[in-house]
Amino acid sequence: MNLICEPTTATRPTHPSSLFPQIARCKSIKQLKQIHAHFIKTGLIGDPLAAAEILKFLSVSDRRDLKYARKFFTQMNNPNCFSWNTIIRAFAETDDDDYKNPLEALGFFGQMCSEGLVEPNRFTFPSVLKACAKMGRIQEGKEIHGFVVKLGLDNDEFVASNLVRMYAMCGVMEDAYLLFSNYVSHFDNNSTKLVRNKRMQEGVVVLWNVMIDGFVRLGDIGASRKLFNKMPQRSVVSWNVMISGYAQNGFFKEAMDVFHDMQMGDVSPNYITLVSVLPAISRLGALELGKWVHLYAEKNEIEIDDVLGSAVIDMYAKCGSVEKAIQVFEKIENKKNAITWSAIIGGLAMHGRANDALDYYRKMQQAGVTPTDVVYIGLLSACSHAGLIEEGRSLFNHMVKVVGIEPRVEHYGCMVDLLGRAGLLEEAEQLVLNMPIRPDDVIWKALLGACKMHGNVKMGERVARTLMKLFPHDSGSYVALSNIFASRGNWVGVVEVRLKMKEMDVRKDPGCSWIEIDGVIHEFLVEDESHPRAKEIRSMLEEISNRIRSAGYRPNITQVLLNMDEEKKESALHYHSERIAIAFGLISTRPQTPLRIVKNLRVCEDCHSSIKLISEIYKRKIIVRDRKRFHHFEKGVCSCMDYW
Repeated sequence: MNLICEPTTATRPTHPSSLFPQIARCKSIKQLKQIHAHFIKTGLIGDPLAAAEILKFLSVSDRRDLKYARKFFTQMNNPNCFSWNTIIRAFAETDDDDYKNPLEALGFFGQMCSEGLVEPNRFTFPSVLKACAKMGRIQEGKEIHGFVVKLGLDNDEFVASNLVRMYAMCGVMEDAYLLFSNYVSHFDNNSTKLVRNKRMQEGVVVLWNVMIDGFVRLGDIGASRKLFNKMPQRSVVSWNVMISGYAQNGFFKEAMDVFHDMQMGDVSPNYITLVSVLPAISRLGALELGKWVHLYAEKNEIEIDDVLGSAVIDMYAKCGSVEKAIQVFEKIENKKNAITWSAIIGGLAMHGRANDALDYYRKMQQAGVTPTDVVYIGLLSACSHAGLIEEGRSLFNHMVKVVGIEPRVEHYGCMVDLLGRAGLLEEAEQLVLNMPIRPDDVIWKALLGACKMHGNVKMGERVARTLMKLFPHDSGSYVALSNIFASRGNWVGVVEVRLKMKEMDVRKDPGCSWIEIDGVIHEFLVEDESHPRAKEIRSMLEEISNRIRSAGYRPNITQVLLNMDEEKKESALHYHSERIAIAFGLISTRPQTPLRIVKNLRVCEDCHSSIKLISEIYKRKIIVRDRKRFHHFEKGVCSCMDYW
């Protein structure tokens, strides 16, 4: 059935606006074309308002068609300013994959100016400046800035905010800050006159947000925080930018602190807030706060879609509650996005549940979802932690030869780790040497760790020296080589390596562990006595030492790779950061309460043996997430089955 019927003389509309509601109600481009054809046939297309309405539908509606819009616009007779602004906005702001769209927006703007029939107005420049910002075209942006000043539009809130955004996104923060300061000053000087203008006040908040985001993009988180602290008024966007800025730059505790401050104010977290803060919660293992975020989303009816759902799954998995991660995954209705599958597969891999990870991979295939390269990283990691050599090889070959995914350095890293853990050191080394892409430090460290694990000193020394040459300021290679020398009693070699570290100003990352108690994250370094309850912790450490000795524990002093007597080596082992965190957990929680520890380094063999005994003696489930994976200690046994 046709949407438009041929009008009779009696029913012919006197003005095309009578059909505008029908344009807005069009459900497809096909229906819009019927109205377009009718306008052409009746001559109504010559009316600039009618043409503008059709262009608006083609350009900025949910059913837009930019190719059709472009062709339609070129056939318009003397388009008005509204039509020019519409076509420029369409190509400047459309988030399609076509990167040429912003460039076309600048082309239309140039044509508008060269024809000179219509003068740009305050609604033209925001879109043009957005196009410059997207492409990083600072020179064109500066020229447009001059045009804005010439027309006296530089104090318009929409134009000003987009000028600041353009400079900020192009990385020219000095100019952005100058414009920002001038505009804010202008607003403050006229505050009495403008205080009732809510739109102007909102425009100023937007400018603050743009500046904060600009500094975040440059990685200058300190400058961002200074501006944030000075803001007279904050929107939810202000909080989101600050939280995501901290999280993206590795300041996870600070991100959580800002989130806590937000909860104390009058601005409520939204979908973006939750997506932004969950990675920080995940990295610090703050399970209680993660649970609160999940519950908040459910209570406030924030949709837990594939993106937020994946973040929640990742949070539960990284906080040690993999069963809860599985529950969240199963509740997500739309599982067509590979991101969701990669989250659960990667989570299971971290916990050493390789067979479950492979099972979900099969379910993913049955659901018709194509695995991504990230999914295969999770699968290969799972095989590595469980020693599933043949399964890992098969998956790698399937990924390359069947799915057609070009292996990334992370995939090769997983394979080197898989082979190295299994003791296939020569095969692992050949894989590294024959990779079609340059191996990164993670791959070399995986091979180096395998050499240390299996006592291959000759290859280990060779790999360590390669690492030191390629990455001269990375402490890992120096420490590893020093440890190899120390394990062989070569203290002269140890001294030489440490002198080299001093000469290169390379410093070892100290062992650090975190534990969450009643929603508060407590951080401990090796031999840390800075905590307010340090005396109680030391007393508990002594009790733990005596009780595990009675249960048959004998310290593995080979893990202390320093030239000192045995008594001091034994003492050093008792004050590793994860043991301090466990001692604090034991004195801070009720009996049988599970303890969850996060450590920045790999747990050593002696601590691994000790924690197994602690879990049995104190009847506690102790979950430790180290740099590589999760260890679930319970009743004297670890989930990794001593293969890690």
